[in-house]
Amino acid sequence: MTKSDTHKDQKIVSGAPLGTWDEYELRAELLGELHARPFEKIDVPQRVFLMGFLTDEIQAKADRAQIEKLCTSHGIAPPGPKASFHSMKIGKWYFRWEQHNEFTTYRWDISDTEDTGVFGGDVGPRLLSELEFVAPGKLIVASHVKTTKHKRSVSDYEEIFNPASLCFIDTDNGRSRIATDFQTDLLGFTRFVVEDHSMSPYRAGGLVQRLLEVETYRMLALIGLPVARKAMPVVNETQEGLAQLTAEIASAQTIEDNHDLLKKLIDLAAALEAQAAATSYRFAASQAYYDIVMARLVAMHENSIDGARRFSSFFRRRLTPALATCKTVEDRQNALSRKLMRTAELLRTRIQFELEQQNRDLLKSMDKRAKLQLRLQQTVEGLSVAAVSYYVVGLVKYLAEGLYKYDLTFGVSPTLVTALSVPIVIFSIWMITRAIHKKFSSDDN
Repeated sequence: MTKSDTHKDQKIVSGAPLGTWDEYELRAELLGELHARPFEKIDVPQRVFLMGFLTDEIQAKADRAQIEKLCTSHGIAPPGPKASFHSMKIGKWYFRWEQHNEFTTYRWDISDTEDTGVFGGDVGPRLLSELEFVAPGKLIVASHVKTTKHKRSVSDYEEIFNPASLCFIDTDNGRSRIATDFQTDLLGFTRFVVEDHSMSPYRAGGLVQRLLEVETYRMLALIGLPVARKAMPVVNETQEGLAQLTAEIASAQTIEDNHDLLKKLIDLAAALEAQAAATSYRFAASQAYYDIVMARLVAMHENSIDGARRFSSFFRRRLTPALATCKTVEDRQNALSRKLMRTAELLRTRIQFELEQQNRDLLKSMDKRAKLQLRLQQTVEGLSVAAVSYYVVGLVKYLAEGLYKYDLTFGVSPTLVTALSVPIVIFSIWMITRAIHKKFSSDDN
C-alpha cells in the first residue's frame, strides 16, 4: 500500500460515518461534553471572583435572556439555545458564565500585574451593577481567589486569616500552595490565596477552577443540612406515633378499634412519605455534591505545611458530619417507612382474621337458620298436605252427593265414598309434593 492509499483510507475512515451512516442525534453533544467547561489559563498574578446563585427554571430562563442581552450590547455572539457555558472579554475583565441544573455562576478574572497586597484592588462583581445586570436567584457562593508569586509562611497567613480555622496546603507536588480560612470578609467573599511556585498558565487555571468548584459544591452540599434539621422533628414524631400505635394495636379488642388504628397508621405513613419525597432529592444532591468536593480534593494532591490543617481534614470535621446528619435522617425515614408498612400489614392481617372469624360465625348462624327454616318448611308442607287433602276430599264429597242424588253411585252412600277417598287423596297429594321436591333438588344440583 502506497502513502497515498494510506492517506486515502484514513480520509474514508474519518469521513465515512458522517456521510454514509445514520448518526446518533446526540453524538455531537456527547463528544462536546468533555469540553463543555474548559479550564481557563491564568497568568499569575491574577485575581478571580466567583458568585453562584440558586436558580429555578424560570430564573434560569431570565438569566439566559440577560446574558444574551449583555453579549449583544457588547457586539459578542450570544450563547446557543442549549449552551450552558459562555465566556467573553469586557474591558479589562474576562467574564465567564456557567449554568447548571439548580444554580448559575458568574466568574470575573482580572490581571494583577502589580501584585500589591493580598486582597486589594477592584471587586469583580461590581461589574454587574456597572452593566445593569441583576442576577436572578439567591446568592449561595461568593469567592475571591488571589494568585501570587509571593511565598508566605503559616505565621504570615495567621495575620491575614483566622488562625483557628486556617487551612494551608501544598498542592500539585509542590508546584503551588493554597491558604484560606473558609470565612467571609466584610464584602461577603470567602478568600483564597494561591501561591504559584512553578505552574504553567493552564495548570494554574486548572487549580483555580478546582478550588472554586470545591468552594461551590461545598456550599451546595450543605443545603441539605437545614432540610435535615427541619425534617428531624417530623421523623421523631412519626417514630413516637408508631410506638404508641403499636402499643394500642396490642390492646385493641374490637374490629372497629383496629379500623381506627389502621386509619391513624395510614395517616402517619402518608405524612412520612410526603416528607421523604420532599427531601429525597435534596439529600441525594447533597451527597453528589459532597462526592464532587472530595474528588476535587483528591485531584489537588494536597499535603499539609508545617502542621497546618488540610482542606480534607477541615471538611471531615465540618462538612462530613453535616452530610452524615442528612444520611441519618434519610436512613431513619426509610427505616420508619418499612416499619410502618410492616405494622400496617400486620394490622390488615389481624383485621382480615377477625373478618374471617365473623364470616365463620355468620355462616354458622346462617346454617342454623337454614336448618330451622327447613324444619319449619317440612312442618308447613305437612300441614299443606293436610289442608289440600281436606279441600280435595270436600270436593269428592260434593261430587259423591251429586251423583247419589241422581242414582249414579250404584247405591253406595256419599259418606262411604268420601271416607274411601280420604287415604287416596292424602297419598296422592303427598306423592305430588315429593315429586316437586325432587325436581327442585335436581335443578339445584
